[in-house]
Amino acid sequence: MSAPSSWVAVDHDGQPLDPQCGHLDQVIEVPDPPAHECMDCIVEGSTWVNLRQCLVCGGVRCCDNSPRRHATGHWAAIGHPLIRSAQPGEAWAWCYPDELSLVPAEG
Repeated sequence: MSAPSSWVAVDHDGQPLDPQCGHLDQVIEVPDPPAHECMDCIVEGSTWVNLRQCLVCGGVRCCDNSPRRHATGHWAAIGHPLIRSAQPGEAWAWCYPDELSLVPAEG
């Protein structure tokens, strides 16, 4: 099952926010990751805790609880603002510049 292509910003209680994220026009439809691993960590010989998937390019990198924080590093280096959880059973995303939590839009 691929990531949803439509997201809505929510507060800590899951209620929709207004205004919405200004970066949602950059979201592409990304398939689920083919492997549950951070390739950057593998190359560096590091480990990861959880994985995040870029909603702009589809790349998979480790979360901020991981030693190398590759997902945040990808945003800082490349500028792709949106990630989603790549953890099975989780359906949420994050916009770095707007600091907004996102959930799949119902529809």
